[in-house]
Amino acid sequence: MKKKIFTTLGLMSGTSMDGVDLSLIKSDGYNHIEQLYDKYYEFDDELHRELIILREEVKNSDDLEENSAKINEIEKKFTLFNAQIVNEFIGNKGFSPDLIGFHGQTIFHKAKDKISKQIGDGQLLSQLTKCQVINKFRQKDLENNGEGAPLTPIFHYLVSKKINNEFKLNYPINIINIGGITNVTAILNNENVEKDIFAYDIAPGNCLIDEWLRKNSKNKFDKDGNIASLGKINELVLNQVKDNFEIPSIKESLDINDFDITFAKGLSLEDGCATLTKFTAYLISEGLKKIDELNNIKIKNFILCGGGRKNKTIKSFIYRFLNNEELNIKNIDEFEIDGDFVESQAFAYLAIRCFLKLPISFPNTTRCNKPCSGGVIIKNF
Repeated sequence: MKKKIFTTLGLMSGTSMDGVDLSLIKSDGYNHIEQLYDKYYEFDDELHRELIILREEVKNSDDLEENSAKINEIEKKFTLFNAQIVNEFIGNKGFSPDLIGFHGQTIFHKAKDKISKQIGDGQLLSQLTKCQVINKFRQKDLENNGEGAPLTPIFHYLVSKKINNEFKLNYPINIINIGGITNVTAILNNENVEKDIFAYDIAPGNCLIDEWLRKNSKNKFDKDGNIASLGKINELVLNQVKDNFEIPSIKESLDINDFDITFAKGLSLEDGCATLTKFTAYLISEGLKKIDELNNIKIKNFILCGGGRKNKTIKSFIYRFLNNEELNIKNIDEFEIDGDFVESQAFAYLAIRCFLKLPISFPNTTRCNKPCSGGVIIKNF
């Protein structure tokens, strides 16, 4: 029986909190995917600032309660922004999507407490866009004793099939998403999704570098790693933090609150950026080594996506730390996939799987008890 093809929008706002990625795909929720349209919409300065401050004020579950009124106020502004860009898209294209996958903006994540708070009012978004909305992707996984993250591996698995078929890149493959946090999907083959993919949050990605630049300059991020390339690494500071900090287990999900930049205090803008960049690359490379150790395999094909893939300085440090001339490191853009929009496309795809009650997380990707679907389906019009 032929599977229904859904036309779906994905909305993703990442840890940089600078805007929303919007992607339109067609998919059956299984093996068919057509990537149709991608666009980035930047927040105004006020919304960007409010989101950053809110996340900095929410360090634990008590903070969520104490800041509930403020959270609700900013959530409404954030949702109105998403509704505006969706309605602009619908007006320009002349049709409505079957579903909207609405990830929302993460302000707090702590799997041990079964809490992952993404602001974004699905009821309001559905009402304003006259579309079915799927949100709250992480909660069912948390309730199933999963980490609630990462959720993109099932989409990475689908993308790897396309790359393997069209570009003859052989398995095993690591798809490395360097967003605010770095997560990795290790894909050993394409025969059985439950057995062939393993996923982990392994390290910070852009979060330390972005925070340093926000607090010490007018920049929101280090474009292409240019600022880090101008700095001198403080090896004493770097070695001290390497000795005193360790990610205990890559089997546990990470939040940006797990890291801080205080060890770089007193360094110049450029030297601090360079030192933080090398520290981030060190943790990423250590995480990649742990993946090989856990799965008793040597993965040489690396595909990078997310904003960090453009940071030439962090990429060069990762290569040096891994010290393997056989590594094949490519940006996902080389396979005709825009690396800026992998996550927004992923949540469009996950929305379809949630609608069909198909699993979006697995024991090998989030440590949940069993394959688990997710999301809340909202029709408020």
